[in-house]
Amino acid sequence: MAAGKPKLAVWKFSSCDGCQLSLLDCEDELLALAGAVDIAYFLEATRRQERGPYDISLVEGSVSTPHERERIQKIRKQSRMLVTIGACATAGGIQGLRNFRDVEEFTRQVYAHPEYIDTLATSTPIADHVPVDFELRGCPVNKHQLVEVLNATLNGRRPLVPRHSECVECKRRGNVCVMVAHGTPCLGPVTQAGCGTLCPTVNRGCYGCFGPKQTPNPASLAGRLKELGLDDRAVKHLYHTFNANAEAFRREGQAHDTGGQQE
Repeated sequence: MAAGKPKLAVWKFSSCDGCQLSLLDCEDELLALAGAVDIAYFLEATRRQERGPYDISLVEGSVSTPHERERIQKIRKQSRMLVTIGACATAGGIQGLRNFRDVEEFTRQVYAHPEYIDTLATSTPIADHVPVDFELRGCPVNKHQLVEVLNATLNGRRPLVPRHSECVECKRRGNVCVMVAHGTPCLGPVTQAGCGTLCPTVNRGCYGCFGPKQTPNPASLAGRLKELGLDDRAVKHLYHTFNANAEAFRREGQAHDTGGQQE
């Protein structure tokens, strides 16, 4: 790190702001962070804007406009470390559903003057455009994991963020498997842990908010989902949600696209 307090910047691209709010929700931890770093740019929290270069940049949101594509290049050049936070920044987000359809047709249907809309045909993760030092998953990110990433970065070590499946967390928590016990469709076996098993704890199946775990097997899970009664359209829609553009989920969803079906 540079001499003195490291400079932190938090940037927003195409997103809902939920991951930035997770940082603000850190409360006591945020106060400690504010004492350890110089928060140079974070428009969600303060109007103060200090010029770079920055030691750490946290980036929320996907690249979905030509302006954002240019902007992320400039931010990367000003940032010693660049960390992407959330499903939008790491996989394109739920707006990545546009990648499977005709965006020009959407704009013609929605806007009275589509010629004024300056957008890309796709919504893509930050890593598709610039080198990224670390990706933190989630929709939104887990605030405790976010603090861990910042702590690790400030202390020169690699963040301790689990890459195993949601099922491991369920077992540790003592949850009864909703798919085995109740036949509830669940993406837990292929989804990275991190949310705190929010949905299975209340007897709902996992929706895959944290994206694919390391070495997932979505095709195998799809076979089990079909045994539970889901058709191809339902399987596709399970994989094409928050992390629809994540490679493993994208491929499996497309494998069950029978053609002509709307997302």
